Amino acid sequence: MSQQLPLISHLLELRNKLLRAIGSVLLVFICLVYWANDIYHYMAIPLMQSLPETSSMIATDVAAPFFAPFKLTLVLSFFVAIPYVLYQAWSFVAPGLYKHEKRLITPLLFSSTLLFYLGIAFAYYIVFPVVFGFFTSVAPEGVTVATDISSYLSFILKLFFAFGLAFEIPVAVVLMCWAGVTTPEELKQKRPYIVVGAFVVGMMLTPPDIISQTMLAVPMLILFEGGLIAAKLYTPKEDTDNEESKSESTDS
Repeated sequence: MSQQLPLISHLLELRNKLLRAIGSVLLVFICLVYWANDIYHYMAIPLMQSLPETSSMIATDVAAPFFAPFKLTLVLSFFVAIPYVLYQAWSFVAPGLYKHEKRLITPLLFSSTLLFYLGIAFAYYIVFPVVFGFFTSVAPEGVTVATDISSYLSFILKLFFAFGLAFEIPVAVVLMCWAGVTTPEELKQKRPYIVVGAFVVGMMLTPPDIISQTMLAVPMLILFEGGLIAAKLYTPKEDTDNEESKSESTDS
């Protein structure tokens, strides 16, 4: 019975953290939903600038003019609330971490949030204009480009998540090296395989066009090199544990 009480208390704590995270997303959504149509219009600017003057976006579904901006605002609310959501996750696992682990996790949480935002910004300001400009320019003669708003929303959300997650590569590299799974030297030796893997991942996460695949793979490779540099600044977990044990034995 005594073993069940800590488990129940942990589950209750986990539930509270999840409710707070969900509540933060809903709170941001309530604040933004009034401007849902304006938010969608802003997200549609890269495509609208690439469309011919006589063309525009369309809605093939009766409810699409309402649900598309609504869905986009909900996803945007999650993006905005990510720092608080990660903080709730951090506060749940922090009591079970060692002191040197806490020193590592704190900057990683900040950098992972920043990199996720940078990935989304890179997709919107750099990738979208190039991709949409290419798609509209290669349309066959006599074909009017008129994109459905629901299809456009699915397309941009897929790219947002793809680039947001891809920009987390430095964090993943640092974590693997710090935990002793691999070393920067070993990753350097596997660089040719990683280059191929980056283009494969770009092919899987982006639409089937070479432009968006390349524009995802190249930043992934650059971020990988940045992760190697950052990984050298952190001592592997085993070395840190040994240092702490030595210091404890010396003090005793």
